[in-house]
Amino acid sequence: MPTARRTAEITYIGVRHHSPACARLVREVVRRLRPAYVLVEGPADFSARLGELLLGHDLPIAIFSHYRDEARVHASWSPFCAYSPEWVAINEGRACGAEVRFIDLPAWHPALAGRRNRYADADERYAEVNERLCRSFAVDNSDTLWDHMFEGAGEEAAGGAESAAMDSLEERLAAYFDLVRGESEAGPDDTEREAYMARWVRAAAADADGRPVVVVTGGFHRAAVRRLVEGGDADPDGGWPEVPLPPEGAIGGSYLVPYSFERLDAFTGYQSGMPSPEYYQRLWEGGPAAAAAGLTEIVVNRLRKRRQPVSTADLIAARTLTDGLARLRGHHAPARTDLLDGLVAALVTDDLEQRLPWTSRGPLAPGAHPAVAEMVAALSGDRVGRLRPGTPAPPLVADAINELELLKLDGAGEVTVRLADDKGLRRSRVLHRLRVLGIPGFTRVSGPDTGAEPVLEERWTLAPGDHRLPALIEAGAYGASLLDAAAAVLEEKVLQAGSDVGRLASVLFDAALCGCADLSDRIAETIAAAIAGASELGGLGEVLGVTLGLWRHDRLLGTAGSPLFGRVVAGCVTRVLWLVEGMRGGPAAADPPRLHALAATRDALLHAAAPLGLDRDAALAVAARVSASTDAPPDLRGAAFGLGWSLGQAGDPVRALLGAAQPQTIGDWLAGLFALARDEVFAEEEGREPSADGEGGEDANGRGVLAVLDGLIVRMSEEDFLIALPALRQAFEFFPPREREAIAKRLLERRGQRGSGRALLRADRDPMLVAAGRALEEKVDRLLAAEGLAAAGAVHGYRETS
Repeated sequence: MPTARRTAEITYIGVRHHSPACARLVREVVRRLRPAYVLVEGPADFSARLGELLLGHDLPIAIFSHYRDEARVHASWSPFCAYSPEWVAINEGRACGAEVRFIDLPAWHPALAGRRNRYADADERYAEVNERLCRSFAVDNSDTLWDHMFEGAGEEAAGGAESAAMDSLEERLAAYFDLVRGESEAGPDDTEREAYMARWVRAAAADADGRPVVVVTGGFHRAAVRRLVEGGDADPDGGWPEVPLPPEGAIGGSYLVPYSFERLDAFTGYQSGMPSPEYYQRLWEGGPAAAAAGLTEIVVNRLRKRRQPVSTADLIAARTLTDGLARLRGHHAPARTDLLDGLVAALVTDDLEQRLPWTSRGPLAPGAHPAVAEMVAALSGDRVGRLRPGTPAPPLVADAINELELLKLDGAGEVTVRLADDKGLRRSRVLHRLRVLGIPGFTRVSGPDTGAEPVLEERWTLAPGDHRLPALIEAGAYGASLLDAAAAVLEEKVLQAGSDVGRLASVLFDAALCGCADLSDRIAETIAAAIAGASELGGLGEVLGVTLGLWRHDRLLGTAGSPLFGRVVAGCVTRVLWLVEGMRGGPAAADPPRLHALAATRDALLHAAAPLGLDRDAALAVAARVSASTDAPPDLRGAAFGLGWSLGQAGDPVRALLGAAQPQTIGDWLAGLFALARDEVFAEEEGREPSADGEGGEDANGRGVLAVLDGLIVRMSEEDFLIALPALRQAFEFFPPREREAIAKRLLERRGQRGSGRALLRADRDPMLVAAGRALEEKVDRLLAAEGLAAAGAVHGYRETS
């Protein structure tokens, strides 16, 4: 391999990330060779800051990298724990005086754009090889296969045989990764990364002056990097590769963050490296026998704390079964699945409804047996990393800590925030910004939901914890202050919502709560575009209702008269009216969301037309056309008439009611009318003298909507009444209880009866059941009369009181 220009001996170590076996191999090779350079797969732009990694942090930690430009937002992590081969390479390289460098492309680079984790191996590329090997070794999955082939190597050796065991491990790893790469496709992203890493290797070999060079990369890349180095030439200028810089105008950076075993574990969704990190930590520290013994006790203790009965005999049985399974499977000491299978066999006596989670890969499925879940949790561990004080952090961290200390929000417990004073509003905004950023430990228990309610305080629960600092560091990707970062997150949420106007309503209210409703012109433009393309009336109504309430009434949060919210209101009104006029369809059930959308449009036209420049005349024209259309759904026809009535448009509600007086449509038409003009209908009813005509009379001239409706219902057949009743009941739900009681009382007065309207509303039988019974009686009467068996019975009574 050496050439005249490059005489260094290069040792390539392909590793599986977070593997104790690979970490032991790296440690042994670096200590034995004492190389001039140790080159590690990692972000090359962090090489100059390797000293930050070695400040004495408590592992696990990660390099968090973020990037943002006009077209792309990206965040990724490069995690390290004590048994990560990359971590061992860095520390052992520094200990022996080697020059240590990261040699992979920066995390922001497009070649890594699809990865949220640099060390996330693409398992699908290994699938065919692993499936064949799993069948050959009679194991369930790639994790069990890996343990069987590699973990514990070196533990069998005694005395001077350790070096031979490491040589054997190195050969087997090389053979495995060569097999994987030989049968797997490498995409253009991989080849770009490998070509870049090869340039670093060639440069280091040329500069090593004959001393060894050790290269530590993911096993998938090992053979390709070696092939590129051996088949290529050193760079013409003989220098080191340039570290790519982000494009002009892009924002990015990298910081260390505390990590946790929970985030590393495949059973919680992490798709790189090894599952059960606590098991492998103990394997790294004391070997497989010690790991199995220690974790057996931990599992037993966890189960006992959960009041699961576990006796000493059960513990002995678990250890015996674990050791027996290890020998049966040809293991010198218990492997991870030997331990888990032994624990299940000894401690679980129930039938299991699911496959054991370690027989596959991925998150623990809901409904797992409690004892199995405790076993998985014990082997996962609860270790959380900590950074040494003074470790560089993004400006957001200091801003958040200062705000919390200044506002006395850095403690734990319940906090009440009063929105009516300046300090309380500032505290609320800081807490909401932290909530929007996803910082754990800040939970709102109660507070305003729309901005239009008379709610003057909020209650929060504060719970500081180990996960707060990592979240703050990662949130630093959005901005240097809580205000800027929250605004950036809201802008991102607006973009993610797309045309889902229901989600936009939530984002707008969060913007009000955070005090950043008018910070971003881009938010306004994106929302306007989403509204202009929205096709779902219910969602538009939700946005319009929330936004109009804030624009009109919000003095607490400071959004009253907001230009952004005014623009949203105007856009929603225009879009709602356009969609309503284009809707066609025959009889259908009333749709409350679209009726609420029209009601919100009515409110906007009543209260904001002049300041926002809303075209009231155009809205009245739409209402007139829709209410007269025979193709529009009945509820929209009624709502359109109600919109015109509530805005003062002349029209005859009784004539309109009579035009909709079919059993299939009358209830839905009324639902639309009541949703938009309930106040007008009720005021008309209250302003009239009750008629003495118990049947409602034949002449509707000069009578109100409810009086005419009474007459129409009385004249219905039982069958028609049964058809109309469900929609009629839904329509009257638009009246609040007190108004329904008043309407019931007027109904009694119209019949010259005395009684309580409230009692009339509290029928002791289901009205639908009674109506169905009366319809059946009427049908029977007709059949009897047709056969000459009896005179058709007169139906009377029920509808007059229903």
